[in-house]
Amino acid sequence: MRQKRYSSDLTDSQWESIRHYFPTARRRQHDLRREILDAILYVVKTGCQWRMLPGEFAPWQTVYYYFDQWREEGRLQCLLSVLRRTVRRQAGREGEPSALVIDCQSVQSSRSGGIASFDAYKRVKGRKRHIAVDTEGLPWNVLVHAAGDHESQWALQVLGPVESWTERVETIFADSAYRGLEEKIRSELGWSLEVVERENDTGGFSVDPKRWIIERTFGWLGGWRRLNRDYERRTDTSETMVRAALLRIALSRLG
Repeated sequence: MRQKRYSSDLTDSQWESIRHYFPTARRRQHDLRREILDAILYVVKTGCQWRMLPGEFAPWQTVYYYFDQWREEGRLQCLLSVLRRTVRRQAGREGEPSALVIDCQSVQSSRSGGIASFDAYKRVKGRKRHIAVDTEGLPWNVLVHAAGDHESQWALQVLGPVESWTERVETIFADSAYRGLEEKIRSELGWSLEVVERENDTGGFSVDPKRWIIERTFGWLGGWRRLNRDYERRTDTSETMVRAALLRIALSRLG
């Protein structure tokens, strides 16, 4: 058991609530699965390179091995699916939402390579994080693609999988970038798309109805230094990094 702890580490109660989703047949003096997850959260929180993990964690090769394995399995995505329902019920809501909010966040990419392009509107060369959240700000899907691709090109890829995960969704809230998709979303998914217009047309700051929820989620991600820029070569690695941060955020809301 590590002597030094970090603010990104899971608490004992948080780990107990999810440990059965990380089964193992091995018996150890300490729980390697918790140490691995803490190390992954440390990387996402501090922005350090895998090779720069502090010595009190497991060897970085071991940590990355499990990160890669859990990414391929979709382990964190499945765990998020359970946690978001638990958080919603704890807040007195139905486990599944009736409305979602969708939007993109453009971030610069590093020199690591991989898919990237220029977002002329945001003037950012890199990638977009395309996220659909419920009214609690919890993610229902995350998709990373080139920043130059318009939101309308990927909206159905983001929303499509959610259809098989819940039967309660009726409405999607979005900004004007998604205008024109109303009929397509209605015909393919059976949901209505409601475009939320900005209340302040002067270019200043405004709190837009419903859309502030996903802006708050993007704000949460801003506290995780690995996510301030996209350092990953593969887009599915970027998605897993985002899910790791949102997993820790969801756990912190479990009372």
